[in-house]
Amino acid sequence: MATVKRFEELGVWQDAREMVRSVYAASNDRAFSRDSSLRDQIRRAATSTMSNIAEGFERGTRNEFIRFLNIAKASNGEVRFQRYVALDQGYLSEREFEELRDTSNPLSRRIGAFIRYLKGCPSDRDRAKTSKKSSSKS
Repeated sequence: MATVKRFEELGVWQDAREMVRSVYAASNDRAFSRDSSLRDQIRRAATSTMSNIAEGFERGTRNEFIRFLNIAKASNGEVRFQRYVALDQGYLSEREFEELRDTSNPLSRRIGAFIRYLKGCPSDRDRAKTSKKSSSKS
C-alpha cells in the first residue's frame, strides 16, 4: 500500500470536497439563499468536514488524525441533518436532497471505516518494538 504524503490524496478528503461542491450548488438556489442562517450553517458544516480531514492529516500523529476525523464525521452528520430542514422548508427539491444524500451518507460511512482502520494499525512505537525484537533475535 502506498504511503499518502498529502491530504489531497485521501479518498475521504476528495469525497468531502465533492460534498462541499454539492452543498454550495444546492444552496445557491434563490429560495435557499434567502434563509442565510441555514444556508451559511450547512455550508460551514460541509466545509468543516473537509477542513478537519485536512487538519487532522497535517497534525502528523495518528491519534490527532483520528480525533479530527471524528470531528469531520460529526460535521458531516450536521450536513445530513440540515438537508432535511432544507427539504422540509422547500429549499431543496427531492432530486437535490437525494444528490446531497448520495454524497453525505457514503462519506459518513467511509470516514467511520477509515477511523476503524487507523485504530487497528500498529502504532509507530509498536513497529519499533517489533523490529527491535526481530533484530535482537538475529
